[in-house]
Order: sequence, then C-alpha cells, then structure tokens
Amino acid sequence: EVQLQASGGGLVQAGGSLRLSCAASGDTFDHYAIGWFRQAPGKEREEVACIASSDAKTYHPASAKGRFTISRDDAKNTVYLQMNSLKPEDTATYYCAATTDGRLVSSATAGSIYTYADWGQGTQVTVSS
Repeated sequence: EVQLQASGGGLVQAGGSLRLSCAASGDTFDHYAIGWFRQAPGKEREEVACIASSDAKTYHPASAKGRFTISRDDAKNTVYLQMNSLKPEDTATYYCAATTDGRLVSSATAGSIYTYADWGQGTQVTVSS
C-alpha cells in the first residue's frame, strides 16, 4: 500500500514544458513500478510512461517517446514526468499510479489501468494553442 500525490500541472502554451511530480508515502519505490496516465474529457485513460523499481528502466508509448521522460529520485521518493514540446492534444488530467506487478517492477513495459492498484488524485495540464 502506497499513497501517491501528483502535482505540477498548469497552463502552458504549445511548445512549452512542464514537470509533473508524483510523491509517494507509506512505502518505498523499491516495491513498485510507477506509471503515468492521462485522461482527457470524453476519452479513456491512457498510459504515457512507466518506470521500473530497479535500474530505472523506462517505458514510453510511441505517442510520448521523445517528448515525455519519466525519472525517479529515490532520495525524495518521487517520480517525475518531464513533458517537452507540449501540444494542445496533451491537455488532460495526469495521474500517477503504482503497481506491484512483477513484470513491470523488474522491467518497465506497457500496462493498463487494471495493472495499477494505487492512484494519485491527478493534476490538470492544459496546453493552449
């Protein structure tokens, strides 16, 4: 069991950058893989990144690779999502989530909302054109 707090969202212009933070408490990241998901109004929640608990291996879907970077700071028990070259279509509520799935914990890979048991409250990202 881990509690997650997502923060760092805001309003930015297209082409700008944001860094989202996911602070964990109640447990340490060595037990979990952490994923970032986003959900735009009227759309299903989709994964944008995952980071493993060991060796900081990462996964990014094609839609985010090259623009989004997930990283981990074990000293702060925090996972980040650096978002660059933002587009209006990136506008969404962004959530971080934790999973104990062995495959993801050992080596980050694609998951789903059903893979993750613990979720943060989400932080809003709005990208203007």
